[in-house]
Amino acid sequence: MRKVLVVCGTTASGKTGFAVEVAKRLGGEVISADCMLVYRGLNIGTAKPTESEKQGIKHYMIDVVSPKDPFSVSDYEQMAYPILQRLQEQSIPTVLCGGTGFYLQSLCFLRSFGSAQKNDAIRAKYEQLADSCGNDALHAVLEKVDPQSAKILHPNDRKRVIRALEIYELTGRKKSDQQDNIIPRIPYLAVAFAYERSVLYDRINRRVVEMLAMGLVDEVRDLLKAGVQENDQCMQGIGYKEVVQYLKNRISHSTMLEIIQKNTRNYAKRQITYFNKFPNLIWLDPDDRNNVERVLELMHE
Repeated sequence: MRKVLVVCGTTASGKTGFAVEVAKRLGGEVISADCMLVYRGLNIGTAKPTESEKQGIKHYMIDVVSPKDPFSVSDYEQMAYPILQRLQEQSIPTVLCGGTGFYLQSLCFLRSFGSAQKNDAIRAKYEQLADSCGNDALHAVLEKVDPQSAKILHPNDRKRVIRALEIYELTGRKKSDQQDNIIPRIPYLAVAFAYERSVLYDRINRRVVEMLAMGLVDEVRDLLKAGVQENDQCMQGIGYKEVVQYLKNRISHSTMLEIIQKNTRNYAKRQITYFNKFPNLIWLDPDDRNNVERVLELMHE
């Protein structure tokens, strides 16, 4: 099986541009692994690549879901893995690109999370909590009982947040204390950019300002007018939930900007924590002009 390139890491680290450049050199195609890019109509706040930015490289798993529908890691795997298999069978070089760790994990590994059996009553209880109070409220419950798992699980990854709570209720032990089995599913080379924290935060802060200048508020307003609800899963994404609060006159514009920046920085922290544990990940110096050549050499080893 041909080696797959995984371009991962934090938000605002330049993953998309790098993935496109390497894909061009390889003559390959890109499978997105981003939990927000799957939604149609969510463009500015997700930094969705434009056709110009794609530079003619075919991309998959972008704009595949209605913003009114929920979408889980399992849904992603069921849609994306057959694409990966087809590209492999056709010997088309493949680049997985994104910062949603569990999306990447679902394609790169076979993994079991804890040994506890499922409990429908517990799952229903937490599903009801998430439906009525939102994914952030559900995630807050996990933060209280298992802060380590909460750090690496995104609030929108409802299925695995509920699973972690289920394990805790059934066993009395944190999921983070239990041993998970990881089995490689494909041969891969995984890379990410190792920005200094202050530099990364500056990139994040500037990107949020740019998104608002590009019309993020209007984008969210149009989504709400089209029937997307405040509690829909896509609206729990960073940038979208804060704009909703602004449009509902719950916070000021300046406060909205500050909260989006802060929440994005916190998300980047969780991504760093997660990817530091990603097996065999190579951290690249973002200032090294030879990164593309280096990656191409490693891909052919």
